[in-house]
Amino acid sequence: MPPLYVVQQNAKLRLHNRRVQVEMEENGETRILTQIPIGQVSQIVLFGNIGLTTPLMDALLGEGIEVIFLSQQGEFRGVLSGELTPHVPLRRAQYRALENPAFVLQMAKALVRAKLEHQRALLQRHNRERGDPHIDESAARLSDALISLPNKMNLNSLRGLEGSATAAYFGGFRRLFDPQWNFNARLRRPPPDGINVLLSLGYTLLGRLTTSAARTVGLDPYAGFLHEVEYNRPALGLDLLEEFRPVVDGLALWAAGSRAVTPQDFTPGDASRPVVMSEAAKKVFLRAFEERMERRFTHPVAGMQLTLRQCLIEQARQVAEAVTRGEAYYRSMGFR
Repeated sequence: MPPLYVVQQNAKLRLHNRRVQVEMEENGETRILTQIPIGQVSQIVLFGNIGLTTPLMDALLGEGIEVIFLSQQGEFRGVLSGELTPHVPLRRAQYRALENPAFVLQMAKALVRAKLEHQRALLQRHNRERGDPHIDESAARLSDALISLPNKMNLNSLRGLEGSATAAYFGGFRRLFDPQWNFNARLRRPPPDGINVLLSLGYTLLGRLTTSAARTVGLDPYAGFLHEVEYNRPALGLDLLEEFRPVVDGLALWAAGSRAVTPQDFTPGDASRPVVMSEAAKKVFLRAFEERMERRFTHPVAGMQLTLRQCLIEQARQVAEAVTRGEAYYRSMGFR
């Protein structure tokens, strides 16, 4: 059974004839947005200012149906659940999976494959009219990496492949920007130019959402497969981020190409922040990021039209199902 996502601000959920009814008050009248039999709901995910009636909460608790509360931007706020929760057995399964080297390697391979396929698709899409042979070469190197990926027998070699492929990707990606941006490589500590500042900001925002997605489905966001487990590092959140990094890359391309953000929006700073973005440019980028998160896609597993923000949760749900079944599996979004 699919979860019920509710994103309409100021909507209210109530129980009506054993159905979850989502409604809105408009001009003193109640408009019903949807009704679903409570037995056909696996989970309810609320984004932002959305209310629930007490009778519905009582029914959901009785049925063992969780309600996940997220901010309007998708950040985890809390969960309403009954006495029994699937999170303990799920997390036990997650920790058992982490002790299985073969499972960890297969999951990490699937995550890397999803990332490299998306990076290649972005280069190919933006180079169709340009015809830049250097970008074609970068895309070809990503194809070579995808061919080599199944042959990697341990995490170290897989991470090495992912690192070299990502370097090749950025070698082509940087050529999509006007030279005035002085974007020569992906550098993050600290970002030395405007494009790197945009990428770092976008990855940070997206990483918070993927970490929240892991928590939403009941996983431990700090226990990942591709990224090493370290104190206070959301390794699984970072794992889930990888496939979606090109979403931020595309946003940076749009911002620079449309001149919504220009090099003049960045000024010199101090040693810790050599380049500082203007508040006006930050607002433009944040608004564009939020709009991109609301773009709808057909999720390949759920088979539903979902916002990109919701797709993050469904990708995390795939990981939850994989560890529960003990079968390493992760299907990419298939971005083109």
